[in-house]
Amino acid sequence: MRHAKIFSITVFAAVLGYAAIGFYFLPLATFQGELTRMSLLPESLFGWTKPQPQLDIQWMQQASMQDADVLVIGDSFSDSRIWQTALTQRQMKVRTLSWNSMQGICGDFSDWAKAQGFKGNYVIAEIIERNLIDTLQRSAECMQTQYHPHASVDAPRPPPTVSFDTTQGDYSGKLSTGIKTRLNQMEYEKLSRSSDFGLWELPNNVKVARVVKGCDYFSHVRCNDSLFLAEDKAEEVNMKVFELIETHESRLQNFKATWVVVPNKTTTYLHPQKVFWKEAAKRLQMPNLLQVNQNALKAKTVDLYPANNTHYSTTGYLLMGEEISKAITP
Repeated sequence: MRHAKIFSITVFAAVLGYAAIGFYFLPLATFQGELTRMSLLPESLFGWTKPQPQLDIQWMQQASMQDADVLVIGDSFSDSRIWQTALTQRQMKVRTLSWNSMQGICGDFSDWAKAQGFKGNYVIAEIIERNLIDTLQRSAECMQTQYHPHASVDAPRPPPTVSFDTTQGDYSGKLSTGIKTRLNQMEYEKLSRSSDFGLWELPNNVKVARVVKGCDYFSHVRCNDSLFLAEDKAEEVNMKVFELIETHESRLQNFKATWVVVPNKTTTYLHPQKVFWKEAAKRLQMPNLLQVNQNALKAKTVDLYPANNTHYSTTGYLLMGEEISKAITP
């Protein structure tokens, strides 16, 4: 009987201890941003706190190919359909496809678009800086379109998040993830206290970098520092891109084509001296999104790119959309 009682008390203590550990660590395994999730750093430190604009979902509707005035071929910066609201609010109907669904702007693009029922005049090709050369190279080599639409191509997109509680976690994650997040937090706190802290590279392709005047640009608790993709390069954009775009000119000659290159978050905050966008604006009348970003920072726009994400905030997307709208509006 005595042994049974000791066993019961031991089991109860173990369960209670595990529950206490879970109660403490599991909320740390709740992530709102892709960079906090990849780096295992808590939203309480790097989650944005200033509310973003609210969008009416009616402006985010996907038009059919047959009805569209504008065909967008883009990556994840276009998939959310947020920047496109700058066009739809001007009564333009927009159809958005992904580069991956069609291998690119292939040699038969004009015939393919016509066969799909597209009667519009405008084609917008959007690519993030880090994938620019690879995407265009693959596209240039493609002669015949093999369209494989994603199941979600016509699915409604939810409106972007206006705000969230950076301290509100749930208990659905892994305990090991919560523990690792707490250990990373402790390591970051130790490193960032150093007067010469500038950069900390973590596994999973993420780095924490100190940003000059960071608290003018970010709303998260540790606003002097932000999260970035470690793969983003400080070097100038490869000017081979202009040759690759030339390859596409004949494929797009039946349309009013606009090329859009989104600067990496790292470029915007850490390496804004790049000249590619200025040159592209001269040669291709490409929207100079790096200049748009720099103007926004000069105006102390907060969370243009949130610290916890590689993508624009709603504010950033709307600035992007306005610049694209100006480029295609007569």
